[in-house]
Amino acid sequence: MKLLPSPLVCRDAVELVSDYLDGTLSRRQRRRLEKHLAQCDACTAYLDQMRSTIAASGRVGPEDLPSDVVEGLVNLYRRFRSDD
Repeated sequence: MKLLPSPLVCRDAVELVSDYLDGTLSRRQRRRLEKHLAQCDACTAYLDQMRSTIAASGRVGPEDLPSDVVEGLVNLYRRFRSDD
């Protein structure tokens, strides 16, 4: 008997968004995420925000940001990575 995967919860969906946008999810993972997105306005909004961020960041370089903003982003990334 083949067990069906459990539905995604928002936290799991958010973790898959980058790979989804990169096109690197397996077909199974992509279907699970898309099923969740079809039912979850919050995660759909998050996906839209990520798409907008990617589009905007393609137009902004480090030289366009004040040094304190760059430093803040680097520190935020370091804190995020230290939680792994």
